[in-house]
Amino acid sequence: MTRAVKRLIRDLALRVPELGHVRASRVLVVAGEARRSSRATIRPAHFGATRRRAGEGGAVKPLVRVKGRKILYVVTLRPLWFLASTPEERIGTIVHELYHASNRFDGTLHRGRRHSRFPRARYNRKVRALLRAYLARAPEEVVAPFAHQGVVRARMWLERPGSFRDGEYSGRRLYTEKQLFYGLVRMRSGARRRGPSAA
Repeated sequence: MTRAVKRLIRDLALRVPELGHVRASRVLVVAGEARRSSRATIRPAHFGATRRRAGEGGAVKPLVRVKGRKILYVVTLRPLWFLASTPEERIGTIVHELYHASNRFDGTLHRGRRHSRFPRARYNRKVRALLRAYLARAPEEVVAPFAHQGVVRARMWLERPGSFRDGEYSGRRLYTEKQLFYGLVRMRSGARRRGPSAA
């Protein structure tokens, strides 16, 4: 299923001008634990131009590489995405998270699109508009997997990277496919609604 999300991300970048800067090869998609009522989250895989550059609070992150490519963002799919969402809500959630990424697509989030600065209701209206436009021309083979019922395979962290203060950490500085694995997740789809809904 995480591969299906990667195909969706590639197609969104092709068909939605507002997401044209997104590079699917630099996004890692994983399944993760519950986090309040969230269906998914997007997080920078590093702070700034390199892993050494300090982020907020002076924290830095290890480097993540998959298939030799530096990962800039990690999208984590939460249990509600798998078990309590319609197909449209799943796709809308991915649009919602990708729209948070900086237009530079450099591993940072767009400052003006943070929920602390961009009212959530207004943000969600924008995402719904993008979703409607995309679904009107989305290929069936790209969106069909999001209506699946049953068990799916999804990438997960075997060992998840965290953030740390430079000079205060002696653990792993590089994460690759060796720290990932494919696990089984149950997926249950709700009935399709008349109109698309974002997360």
